Amino acid sequence: MRRAAKLDLRTFQQELASRLATKTAAQVESSRLGLACGSERWLIRLADAGEVMTMPEIVPVPLTRPWYLGVANIRGNLYSVVDFARYLGREATAAAGQSRLVLFGPRTGEINAGIVVTRVLGLRNLAELAPAAPPQDVPAWYAQRWMDGDGNAWQEIDLAILARETAFLSVGI
Repeated sequence: MRRAAKLDLRTFQQELASRLATKTAAQVESSRLGLACGSERWLIRLADAGEVMTMPEIVPVPLTRPWYLGVANIRGNLYSVVDFARYLGREATAAAGQSRLVLFGPRTGEINAGIVVTRVLGLRNLAELAPAAPPQDVPAWYAQRWMDGDGNAWQEIDLAILARETAFLSVGI
């Protein structure tokens, strides 16, 4: 079963890479990767996402915040793993089924980290979304809020800002 999930993810990433290669820079800039955390929809810039992968084995780290799941060895490098839903104060993400680890990309800086999301919803074109007013009193890493044609809200995340946020970096208790 785990082998089949890896093959499906690898196929998804290869198809995504080939589709992106045929796009112009403007088209890529107007595309976002859609993610779900529970019932909430999130968007991240493609330059922010380093890689999307099935859940690796995570080694817990004692005396850390409940949202900090631990570290994972990914191709010989250690990555911090954060349950994004718990970081937001929501119910924990089940680390099985469709849940994925989204690694931070090069635009976020020299941080080996990733967030666990409930599932990946694929690419979204900003031209098909309408800007919406952001919620009140949100962190600096909240970027533009969008609405789709079905009335669903999509909150864009600036992972580069999140990666520098003191609360995000303060994993110890």
